[in-house]
Order: sequence, then structure tokens, then C-alpha cells
Amino acid sequence: MWLRVHQIVVCLDYTETEVVGATARRLACRKEDLHDIAVIRRSLDARQRDRPPRFVLTVDVEYRGAVAVVLAKGRVEKVPPTSVDHHLPVRSTRPGRRPVVIGAGPAGLMAALVLAEAGFHPRVFERGLAVEARRRDVETFWRRGVLDAESNVLFGEGGAGLFSDGKLTTRIKDRGRIRRFLQILVDCGAPSDILIDAEPHLGSDALAAIMPVIRDRIQDRGGSITFGSRMEALHIEQGAIRGVTVSGTAVDTEACFLATGHSARDVYEMLASAGVPLEPKPFAIGVRLEIPQHRIDIAQYGRYADHPRLRGASFRLTRRPEEGARSCYSFCMCPGGTVIACASSEEMLTTNGMSLSKRADPFGNAAFLVPVRPADFADMGGGPSLGGVRLQQRTERAAFRAGGGDFTVPAQPLTAFLAGERPREIPEVRSCTRAIAADLTDVLPPFVTDTLRMAIPRMLRDLRGVRVEDALLYGAETRSSSPVRVLRREESGSSVDLDGLYPIGEGAGYAGGIVSSAVDGLRAAEQFLQL
Repeated sequence: MWLRVHQIVVCLDYTETEVVGATARRLACRKEDLHDIAVIRRSLDARQRDRPPRFVLTVDVEYRGAVAVVLAKGRVEKVPPTSVDHHLPVRSTRPGRRPVVIGAGPAGLMAALVLAEAGFHPRVFERGLAVEARRRDVETFWRRGVLDAESNVLFGEGGAGLFSDGKLTTRIKDRGRIRRFLQILVDCGAPSDILIDAEPHLGSDALAAIMPVIRDRIQDRGGSITFGSRMEALHIEQGAIRGVTVSGTAVDTEACFLATGHSARDVYEMLASAGVPLEPKPFAIGVRLEIPQHRIDIAQYGRYADHPRLRGASFRLTRRPEEGARSCYSFCMCPGGTVIACASSEEMLTTNGMSLSKRADPFGNAAFLVPVRPADFADMGGGPSLGGVRLQQRTERAAFRAGGGDFTVPAQPLTAFLAGERPREIPEVRSCTRAIAADLTDVLPPFVTDTLRMAIPRMLRDLRGVRVEDALLYGAETRSSSPVRVLRREESGSSVDLDGLYPIGEGAGYAGGIVSSAVDGLRAAEQFLQL
């Protein structure tokens, strides 16, 4: 009999023998009765400061004992003898022109992989460059402020998430496809721990090594990937896709998977001009807040912060709305990471956070964001659907000017921001070296400034020992999610009024992060195969 046993508590330095012993105690059986034990989920419990943090495991095990065990939902459950993974549809022989995938981020790559495995030989077009060349362009941008508008932190193989913390957490419940995506990453070189950790993480260095392997898998199965190729137009006849124009060349197709990401604003403009149904959606604007990582570690782990099995601690903070302020929440926390400058257009600047796989740098950072509602940008221009884009652009232009007009990031000590003082200097020791003292109230919308001033000090109180004096703000954070949604049919995944167009991922407004974008790409390709 196969069992799934939850809430197995072990120490940080646990061994397989200790897992077997703890499981036997939970089941009140002999260790000899347990076979083929496997950890399927692992989370860290650091809630009690008077004892070391512990791992809490869920395990699958074959029980061969003679005494019946007590089953209880959520504690001990009977499971099938093998895990049931999500399976792709059978290989298709349906004729037709090769499907086109626009964008080589998580959504586009996963859609392309499904199509390639089903024998459809997809053609992937990415406006940016392959990882190897893209990384060189990004390093030049960070060192010297020289922007390549097509190959940068936001455009290129791997998508905007390539230069991030590489978080693989998600709130979606599609466990089968989540598992499939994580297994693809492991097959392409990711550590197997991501299959069991409650908060899996890769880091930008690991992601950069995995992308070429995924590329090769698609091409080995008959797909193609062309870099430096920007989609410029859709060819539409009688309410259906008949092709696309890519860098001046017409490409015939009856299926276009649009995975352009939330920064391809020219695509939103093109879709609006073509009459593709769009709608504005809420998003968020805020700042990137940086504090010493050792203070975060102490706040979360107490006197056990230096334990060798503990990596840089993270946090997730929220604040409900109150009189004079909206809600506020932390987002994309990067332990032991770096605040980075991002841009995809001249004279516009935004920020993000990035960590490498070891999360070992001296500072941690997170976005502190304030919700933006469609009513906030109703008079910004851009028609009924693109007002949010206009608000983002206005904020990013202000950030560019505040940084001196050369893609230097404007920064302000939290104490000066709270006091309404224009800063004269910022700490010399910080993660983002190309930063300059600036007043972020010149950058942010007033309702964002008012909320952050009220919310941040109260939120930081939940991190015991973290001081307001330690925090440095960078601005502005504008691209946590898309301000536009491309409407699509739930049953088929295609655009509401345009057969053959499959809007997917963050840019389509249906995902928020690496995993949810990848899952959206998997699902859309499967829907296409089932037609």
C-alpha cells in the first residue's frame, strides 16, 4: 500500500535515515515496514525563534506492514502506486502551415516545445538575441548606460524573467502542468530540489545555462528559433490569422502564439490598430527597497541565522488599505541580490531585482507596490485600453530624468523619503552601483507616494531588527504585471474575435511570473492540438 504522509518534521541537517524514522513514528510502525520513501515536498518552518528552524516534509512511501495504519486527510492518505503526471496530447498528423510563436520567454518556449513534440515544427521568432549575446548587451547597459532597444533586460531569449531572481513559486493550482514545467527544467540542467521545495528558486545564472538546452530541445524536434526578428503586423482574412510580418518578411501561418511579454508596447499598439479586442487591467507601481541581507536573516531566523543549511532569508509583507492610503505589498523579494536598471525604450527607465543561484550578495531587495486601477489612468490617452501603458511611460520618463538622463537609477534613503527631504547623497555601499541621489516624489504618482510613506514603516516592523535607517529606495518599479489584457476564449484559448491568434503569458495579461507564464504556454498549445 502506498501512502502520502504529511507534516514530517526533521532538523536542518536531516538524513534519509532520519526521514524514515520520523515517518515510522508518525505511522506507528517499524522502519522495516517502509520501502522506497521519497520526499515530494519540503518547506522551512522558522516561526519559533526559541528553537532552530526545521524542515517540514511530505513523503510518499510504500507500507508493507501487517498492522493497519490510521488514515486521515491532510496527514496520512492512500495514493496510487505511481504519481500521475500531466501528459501531453498524442502526436498529431493534422496538416496545415507551421504554427508561429512570437516571443521566446517562458510562455513562448513551452508552447513551442509542446508543438514540436507533437510534430508541428513550430517557427519561433524572438525580437531580442540569444542568451549568450543578450548577456553581453545587458552588461554593457549596466556598466555604461548604452541601451540596445531590441536586446536588453526585457527583450531576448528567456524573457524578462531571465534577469530576475528565478523564482518558481506560483499561486495557480494547475499541479500537473506545474510539475511538467519543473521537470523540463530539471531535464535541462536545473537542480532536482525544485521539484520538492515549497519555494523553488534558480537564479539568473542558472536560468542562463538552461535556456540554450531548451532551445536545442525545440530545434531537435523540428522547431526553429530565429533571433533578432520582430513581429510587425498580423495578416487577417475573414476574422482569422493567415500570417504575420516579421522584420519585413511575410510568414504564412494559421496559428500564431503571441507571447511577447508585458514590455512589448508596440505590440499592444499594433493589436489595437488591428481591432484585436483589448481591455485595461489593474497593475501596480512602486519602488524597489534594499536592506542589508544579514538584518533580514536575523529577523527571520534569529540566533540561528548563520546556520550553514540556511540561505538568505526572504519575506512577504502586506498592508491593508486605510484612510489616506491604498493597500501595499512586497513583491519579487530577492535575497542576497542586486537592484538592476531596466529599459526597452530610450528615455524611459524602470527597476527590478535579481539574484544569482547562491543568493549570497550582502543586500536583499523587494518591490513595494501600490495597486493602480483603471480609473487612475482613464484620462491618460491611448484609447480605452492603453491608458495604463501611458501611465507607466510617464512614470518611467520621470525616473529617467531624475537619474540624470543616462539610465542611472534614481535612489533615495527611506528616511529622506519619509521626511519629504530631497537627498544630497546615498550610501556608497549598495548593490546598484550606477545610482544617484534623487527625490522619488518627482517620479511617482502622488497616490503611490502617499501610500508608501504610510505603509512601509509599518510593514518593516514585522521584520524585527530591520531599521528604517537601513533602507534605500530605488525608483520606479512599474512593470510587475501587464496593464493590458488581450481577450481570449476560455474553451479554445484563441482571441475573442480572431481565430488562430493565441495570446499567452504575462503580455497577454493572463500570467504573473515564470511558472504561470510557462503553464499558460503549455495549456494554449494543448488547446490548439485538441482542435
